[in-house]
Amino acid sequence: MKAMVLCAGLGTRLRPFTERWPKPAMPFLGQPLFRYHLAVLRAVGVREVGINTHHLPDVMTSTARGECDRVGVPLHVAHEPVIQGTGGGIRGLRPFLEGDDFIVFNGDILFPVDLRPVVAAHRASGAAATMVLLPMPENEKYAAVEMDARQHVRRIAKFGPGGEGLSPWHFTGVHILSPRVFDFMSPEGPEDINRDVYVRMMEAGLTVRGEVVRSYWSDLGTPSRYLSTVRDVLSGQVSLDGLGADSPLASAPRGQGNYWANPSARVGEAQVTGPAWFDGGCSLAEGVRVGASVSVGSHVRVGAGARLERCAVLEGTEIAPGEELVEVVAWGAHRVSAPLTP
Repeated sequence: MKAMVLCAGLGTRLRPFTERWPKPAMPFLGQPLFRYHLAVLRAVGVREVGINTHHLPDVMTSTARGECDRVGVPLHVAHEPVIQGTGGGIRGLRPFLEGDDFIVFNGDILFPVDLRPVVAAHRASGAAATMVLLPMPENEKYAAVEMDARQHVRRIAKFGPGGEGLSPWHFTGVHILSPRVFDFMSPEGPEDINRDVYVRMMEAGLTVRGEVVRSYWSDLGTPSRYLSTVRDVLSGQVSLDGLGADSPLASAPRGQGNYWANPSARVGEAQVTGPAWFDGGCSLAEGVRVGASVSVGSHVRVGAGARLERCAVLEGTEIAPGEELVEVVAWGAHRVSAPLTP
């Protein structure tokens, strides 16, 4: 089976970090976010992967190629000089994807889901597409996918034919598509797979299904969501069993205290309350205090007497002696406020 990871977004809500990394290439607990996507896709039987690029295309291509080469998965790249949206992005990889049903995966989420039953249900249904759904998160304003009792999607973000007795669900950014979707795409120009292509399909009488799953899901599109996801993983709220050796905790054994540390991390005599995570090559000086929900990236230097609490420090950053970071994502000279979400 083949899959596409959408990688062309600008990442405006996650600046300044996305001035260095496209969102799917962002480091998260010591490895690119793309590695988590690839682990989920490989587990369902994907053997070839495509991406689209636009923002920082060389960084995105290099990251994806490195991850695919690491596990022996061929990579196909379509560059978009002008960003084409989700529908146009999929269309750009048509020659690669159109031979059989394929998976599309948003590049800026953490979603360690088992897709095997979803793919099986999609194939058994004969649907033109299947959207992977979750119950609508509380206190969020995501556009709803409305589905009838037959699990047929009838409206997306208020677009579509509608109907009676519809229930609202949250779209995860993952779907399984048949090659029939290409017949409903515009020949060129930006368009959205959900609001444009799927609506045309529904109005033409094709079935777009919804498949509800129960799995952790997070959109890492803002500093607060990024840091909240770090907290969720370190506090045990996220099952990473399906990631196997690609779990970030697999390469960072549990330390003497409430933390995980890469063998080359130098935690020393720091006072660590945790849960916390330390990547390779980082070092903590004397008198450093580390509280809960802390991620320290590779080759970070934390000066004497500094205090870290509910924060993520990205690779190569130096924390000054006595500096205090609380609910912050730090990279280089940047200290970006990131109030934790509930």
